[in-house]
Amino acid sequence: MHCIFCEIATGERAASMVWEDDVCLAFMDIYPVRSGHVLVIPRRHAVLLTELEAVEQARVFEVATAVRAAARDVGWGAQGANLMLNDGAAANQHVRHVHVHVLPRQPGDSLRVWWAFARRMLNVFGSRDSRSGLDEQAARLRPGVRERLIGG
Repeated sequence: MHCIFCEIATGERAASMVWEDDVCLAFMDIYPVRSGHVLVIPRRHAVLLTELEAVEQARVFEVATAVRAAARDVGWGAQGANLMLNDGAAANQHVRHVHVHVLPRQPGDSLRVWWAFARRMLNVFGSRDSRSGLDEQAARLRPGVRERLIGG
């Protein structure tokens, strides 16, 4: 079975990492809708949320919540956020591995965000962000995520 997220989880594929622990990890989306777009995944492969144990589900959302709070604090103008889970192919899940999108939002960005997600539904993801740019964003988020999850 080929799964790009499993390859990221095992270190076989590079990612701009925001958080890693034994249960899950968070990394920058390589096709971000806007700055600060992070994906949170369980380490263990599961396609549907219901395939995860309750503790895994809870940890994924705990990390997503910490990422959301850290994004608010880094100065990207994030006054809100979308936490999105496309659960299964019928819900437009492109990578068949549970993942939560953490998407910082600001007033007035609805049309841009709507358009970006409309393109994704059509499998038109646009251009990839540079690894260096994504690494920089991840480095800005990491301290705030770490503080919220382990206290410093």
